Amino acid sequence: MKTIRTRTLLLLALAAASQGAAACQGEQPSLAPAATELKAPEAKAPAAAGFAIDRASSKVELVMDAPREKIRGRITGAAGGTLQVDPADITKTTGLITVDLATIELFQTAVGDDGKPGEEKKSDLQNEHARTWLEISKDTPDDIRAKNEKAQFAIRSISTSGEKDLSKLSGAERTVTVTASGDLLLHQRQSPRTVELIATFRYEGDRPASVTVKTAKPFPVGLAEHDVRPREAFGKLAQKTLEVLSPKVAKEAMVSLDLTATAGAAATAPAPAADGGAR
Repeated sequence: MKTIRTRTLLLLALAAASQGAAACQGEQPSLAPAATELKAPEAKAPAAAGFAIDRASSKVELVMDAPREKIRGRITGAAGGTLQVDPADITKTTGLITVDLATIELFQTAVGDDGKPGEEKKSDLQNEHARTWLEISKDTPDDIRAKNEKAQFAIRSISTSGEKDLSKLSGAERTVTVTASGDLLLHQRQSPRTVELIATFRYEGDRPASVTVKTAKPFPVGLAEHDVRPREAFGKLAQKTLEVLSPKVAKEAMVSLDLTATAGAAATAPAPAADGGAR
C-alpha cells in the first residue's frame, strides 16, 4: 500500500509540474515553421500582367509600442518583387514582396516618470542590438546572415467587398481596398498573414501603367513566433527574455508598407538564397 501511495503522489506531482509548465509555455507563442525562402505564387489568370516593385521608392516602417519605450523602425529603398494582376479581376492577384533588412534603422522615444514621451533619438547601440536579435550582425556567419536579412510576403489570395473589375471604374486613378492573404517569412520562420491593402492604379489610356500599394492599417508580426529574441552575440541568448524586457520592448511589431510597382518592368527583388525554399 505504501508503494502504491508513493507512486500515486509521484504521478500527481508530475502532472502538476506538467500543467505548470504548459501554463508557462502557453504565455509564449510557439515557433513558426522553419523556411529559408518563399517562392512566388503562380499567376491565377492568363491575362495577368506583371508589375515590378520599384525598389528605390519603397518604404517599410514598423512601430513597437511598449509602456516605457516606443521604437520606430524604417527600411527605405530595400523592397522589391513582382505582382501578377488581372485588371478584369483583381481577386486573382498574386505576388511576392522581398525586403532586405540590412539597412533597417531604429529610433526610440523613452517615456519619462511623468508618463510623457521624450525626444525621439537614434541609438547606435540599440541598432546593434536589433541586428544581433535578428542574427544579421557582423559576427553572424555570411551564409546565415544572407538568409536572415531577407523578409518576404507571398500574396496567395485576394478578397474584396468592392469592385473587382478595374474597367468598371473610371478616371486616371482607380483605387480599390483589398485583403491579401499569404505567408510571411522572417528570420527563417514562415507564418500565415492577412493584410489589408489600398491599391491605387494609374491608367494610361485603357491600361494600368502602375500601382501604388499601401497598408490600410499596420499588421502585427510577433517577435517570439519568428525566434527574434534577445541575444548577446551570434548563437548566444541573453539572460533577459522578451517577457522581462516587455516594459521597454514590445512583443510584436506593427508593420506598414508603401510600394509602387510598374507594369512590364523587370523585378528588382534581392537575389534569392542559394539553397532551400518553401511554398
